[in-house]
Formats: sequence, structure tokens, C-alpha cells
Amino acid sequence: MDEPVRIDKWLWAVRLFKTRTLATEECKKGRVTIDGISVKPSRVPKPGDIIKVRKNPITYTYKVIGITGKRVGAKLVSEFLLDMTSPDELKILQIRQQMISFDRERGTGRPTKKDRRELDKFQDWD
Repeated sequence: MDEPVRIDKWLWAVRLFKTRTLATEECKKGRVTIDGISVKPSRVPKPGDIIKVRKNPITYTYKVIGITGKRVGAKLVSEFLLDMTSPDELKILQIRQQMISFDRERGTGRPTKKDRRELDKFQDWD
């Protein structure tokens, strides 16, 4: 029923990467693992495999539920994978996104003592 599909094509089909080329490059760089083993783009995933995709600053974890070679709509992605990324990893991503909004303009120089205190106060709020 399910024909074998390369991991790079599957990653693209379930919308983990915008293009198949990006998925291929990430596999070649060793940022995609199946069951803890770095994989080549030609590897064939099977239902039940645990796939980890490292996208800075966190590592996403997914369980393969189904195989597809055709790009699916966002609403159908849940039929092919289960997101098992830990809440701790997602919290890191959320904090990182909040910190981006507090980035200083390039060329404004070093933070003043007052800026530093405000930044420290913000980081200690949790």
C-alpha cells in the first residue's frame, strides 16, 4: 500500500521543510536523525520511527505514523506524524522569540547601565 519514500521527500511532504532541497541539505549536515542515528537523504522512514530534526535553538522530535511522497495540506499533517517535542524545548523557543523583540538596533553601541538593569530584571521575572 505505502510505497517507499526517501526521508528528504517525506520531510518536505509533511511540511517540516519549505523545500526538498533544504530537507536534503539538513540530512547531509547531520541535523536529521532516525532513532538516534544520523541519516542520509536516501534513507526510507517506516511507521513507528522516531525522527529528530535539529533547528536552532531546539531539537524537534516526531514519530512517523504514515508515509507520503506528496505534499499534504497543513490540516492533514497529523495523519502522517506525531509531534513529540518536549515542553522544555518549546519553552526555550518561546524565550528565544521574546528575546528577539528586545534586540538592540545595530550601531547603537553598548547598553547603558540602566539598559543592563532592565535586561537583568526581565530575565529574572520567571
